[in-house]
Amino acid sequence: MCCDERVPTDSRRPDPAELEGLAVELAEGAAALVRRLRDDQRADHVAASAKSTATDLVTEVDQATERWLIEQLAGRRPGDAILGEEGGGRRGSTGVRWLLDPIDGTVNFVLGIPHYAVSVAAEVDGTVVAGAVSNPVSGETFRAHLGGGSYLAGERLSGPRDVPLSRAVVATGFGYDAGVRTRQVAAAAPLLPQIADVRRLGAASLELCFLAAGRVDAYFEAALNPWDHAAGGLVATEAGCRVSGLHGRPPGRHLYAAAGAELAGEFFALLESVAADEVLPADG
Repeated sequence: MCCDERVPTDSRRPDPAELEGLAVELAEGAAALVRRLRDDQRADHVAASAKSTATDLVTEVDQATERWLIEQLAGRRPGDAILGEEGGGRRGSTGVRWLLDPIDGTVNFVLGIPHYAVSVAAEVDGTVVAGAVSNPVSGETFRAHLGGGSYLAGERLSGPRDVPLSRAVVATGFGYDAGVRTRQVAAAAPLLPQIADVRRLGAASLELCFLAAGRVDAYFEAALNPWDHAAGGLVATEAGCRVSGLHGRPPGRHLYAAAGAELAGEFFALLESVAADEVLPADG
């Protein structure tokens, strides 16, 4: 049985608000650890190595932060399953699974660009019900639980402004594989004349939170993993945004698209017209 399988045995259904509270504690605690470890290593001496490709980086700080998160969960909720980006995980018995991204935006972290985050989300029986995304540099923490709205500090988020597609600022990202990037650029090119501008910020979790906060108007990206979008996607949807995988499919690795409710239909139709959900190979 794989570490990401969920076998519920506890009849008490977890409270999403309680899980959100723990997600915030974990994300902010991990963000403090990232800051401390970053300060201990000069910006030009952060040890990094490649994962799937030469541009897909992992640092000692990623790994140490994920270990800390797993240790915290072991003490607080020992029966829950865990799936971490850096390979940490375990099976569970409660129906709850935690999705951990210790540093979303590792390339930004390595380069000293202040746009990266710790992302922590909780699923119950496969549905994301709580999450928090914390930027160690800005100190901002976005949070949400299912049915409870999404917040930045004490402010409830309500999604992006209501603008036509021609005025929309769209965030996106590109995969680490060169072939996938080539197809992503080909799909993105015909979008540019029909929108206002594009932002490529380098941390999917934060870009989805920025959508919730109205800092961008729409977002799409292929080749994401569950830990990339679990918390940020919940923050966006609880702010009233719509998400899609296009052509009636739920969002997933093939594509994660999101926009404010007013823009979503037109934006998703535009993405379908350029086959934005077909940039990954058939086995990708």
